[in-house]
Amino acid sequence: MTAMGVPRKLLDPGEREIVTMRTHAAALWRPVGALVVIAAVAGFAIGLMPDSMMPVGAYVLGGLALAALVPTTLVPFTRWRTSTYTLTTRRLLTRTGVLSRNGHSVPLGRITDIRWERSLGDRLLGSGTLMVHTDADVEPLVLPDVPEVVEVQRMLEELVFGAPEEERRR
Repeated sequence: MTAMGVPRKLLDPGEREIVTMRTHAAALWRPVGALVVIAAVAGFAIGLMPDSMMPVGAYVLGGLALAALVPTTLVPFTRWRTSTYTLTTRRLLTRTGVLSRNGHSVPLGRITDIRWERSLGDRLLGSGTLMVHTDADVEPLVLPDVPEVVEVQRMLEELVFGAPEEERRR
């Protein structure tokens, strides 16, 4: 297993992992912003606290700040850290979850269309949304905040549909 990749026991015999990625780190801007704001407010409030309330008031305020950080920073970071997209020679795998793991596997042979979208912000950050359509009549598999989405889409297309026509002619 690579540092972030899927465990080898989940790969079929002869199957190779091509790339494993997380959503773009820009998905963490809100949790980081929450950390900065909560720490600044707590530090400012402790600085204004009268000496008569110290140290108990500082402990209480610190505990409240930590309690606020769990849902606003720790949980989103942990979700980001434990969610991956993996492209293998046979499948596209998604894995998510902290306490319980969820996974989705799309065999490459079932993929019929691969699309990507990039907003202006995505273009500035080098990410985008990948939409993978299969031959089943269901909603596409949507992978948000994929780093280097155009390159990932090209790799996936090459695996699913073969080399582009221009390369086959060479």
